[in-house]
Amino acid sequence: MVTVFIVTMFFSCEGSIKEVQRINQSSFVPSGEADTINLRYTDSGRIKSILQSPKMLDYASIDNPFTEFPKGIVVTMFDDNGNTTMIKSNYAITYKKTDLIDLQGDVKITSHDGKKLETSQLYYDQKNEWFFTENFFKFTKEDGGYLQGPGVDFSKDFKIFNMQQSSGEVNSSE
Repeated sequence: MVTVFIVTMFFSCEGSIKEVQRINQSSFVPSGEADTINLRYTDSGRIKSILQSPKMLDYASIDNPFTEFPKGIVVTMFDDNGNTTMIKSNYAITYKKTDLIDLQGDVKITSHDGKKLETSQLYYDQKNEWFFTENFFKFTKEDGGYLQGPGVDFSKDFKIFNMQQSSGEVNSSE
């Protein structure tokens, strides 16, 4: 009888210990969550960008903090002249330590002057205001000309544009 009692206690304690260990394990859960966000970034009283997303998850309390937008984003950026550039993607994640943004899924950038870039994944370096991807891209100009190929990097205003390999069609008025 004593043996049965000791064996029963041992197994019930083992189950309790495992439950305590499971509870004490740190869960990978967001420290903040928001639905339907509309965030405006201003500098010296001027709106520089507007970020809109149906869902935001903030993982600020982990070793490498990041913010995730699992349902996509729409970002409108304004230059000093009030011209806009629109950025859309189906998913985005921003890494706080590196200031890098990873845009994924049907990524489109459309500028005020009709330029458009499309790709499946695009990174944005916020410190250097620089976009880059190794994936296939298509860049269309306002006159219908286009460039496409794997791998591109460019400045946020499209003034500097570097391609690894490309093909396309350039329209000329000459």
